[in-house]
Amino acid sequence: MSRVIHVLTGCTAVGKTELALRWAEANGAEIVSCDSLLFYRGLDLGTAKPARLVLARVPHHLIDVCDVTEQMDVTVYVTQARAAVDDILRRDRRVLVTGGSGFYLKAFFTPIADNIEVPDALRIDVRARLEREGIIALVAELRRLNPAGLGALDVQNPRRVLRALERCRASGRTLAELKENFTAQPAPFADCTVKLVELVREKAGLEQRIEQRATAMLQAGLVAEVRGLLTKGLKQNPSAAKAIGYRETIDFLEGRLPEADLAATIAHNTRALVKKQRTWFKTQLPAHRSVDAARVQAEALFA
Repeated sequence: MSRVIHVLTGCTAVGKTELALRWAEANGAEIVSCDSLLFYRGLDLGTAKPARLVLARVPHHLIDVCDVTEQMDVTVYVTQARAAVDDILRRDRRVLVTGGSGFYLKAFFTPIADNIEVPDALRIDVRARLEREGIIALVAELRRLNPAGLGALDVQNPRRVLRALERCRASGRTLAELKENFTAQPAPFADCTVKLVELVREKAGLEQRIEQRATAMLQAGLVAEVRGLLTKGLKQNPSAAKAIGYRETIDFLEGRLPEADLAATIAHNTRALVKKQRTWFKTQLPAHRSVDAARVQAEALFA
């Protein structure tokens, strides 16, 4: 069997799960998750994680692989996804990657990490300087190290400025040189043919699904889920604690949000996320086919 990876993406609540399951069942495929929250054990209702009976319909990979306090990053994800893809293909099964988490999704098309190692001492020094002198001082140093300019770096974003300065100082290279070396790397799945399809849905239908999803999460016990996760260290993992559904429920449990506003706030924030996702898919993914999730038959997804 040729080394083909089928990728099905789309914004939150568009309907990826059921179509992915149907296509996988019909085509002898196994599913590799590309959802940054499905990695975590216990984050079930707020992520709309498929139930165990649903997961049993098709073998799934990279779901429930981390405790809530562990941090998943893209390099770890690529290592685990690569192992899953190789195993699936070795057994003459098809691979279906599904999810909408942009940075992880992009790993199937482009390089995603370089080999610049930042020593702990340097990282501590740069972060201490940020706290002591502020972002303006770090940007000034970056400009000294990059006389040709900072390119598209967002100099108002402390996290990106920190990362840029750490990498410049650790490597002795400019941002332009680092970018050139980075883009010259092979993509992690360069030896595979990647077929990408994006599910879309008209606005009114999608907004209705978002509202229904928020209500269903709460009815199923999201508040109790979050209460239990807080005792397990949820707030030690900012990526999980700030995810939609979880951050609003934490606000409710800690007295910052009335319970009557919880569902509406989750739905509102989900709509804002969807807007960002659509822009990201349009600008960051390679040319691809878009299909209407309300009309497409599963067997025709990759036709």
